[in-house]
Amino acid sequence: MVIEREAGQLRERMTILGELEGVSFVPWIRRHAAKLGLFHTISNVSPMRIELEIAGPEELIDMMEVGCSLGPVDVWVERIERSAITEETR
Repeated sequence: MVIEREAGQLRERMTILGELEGVSFVPWIRRHAAKLGLFHTISNVSPMRIELEIAGPEELIDMMEVGCSLGPVDVWVERIERSAITEETR
């Protein structure tokens, strides 16, 4: 995977897929990203898919992915897809 680096930061699109109907998951994502100090924007939410753009150090984005894969108890994350955000994909 090619990842764009901007001043030591990565910018990625994270797509979370699964049974995501739990009302606690989107607020949980926001809190978890804030705790990690990651810039994030949630752009699409449905019962089976959540898309967010996330920026920060690679290690913290990796931690965010692991956290989301475990998520709150009322959701089931099947997989998480990550892709780089470049000027062409904006």
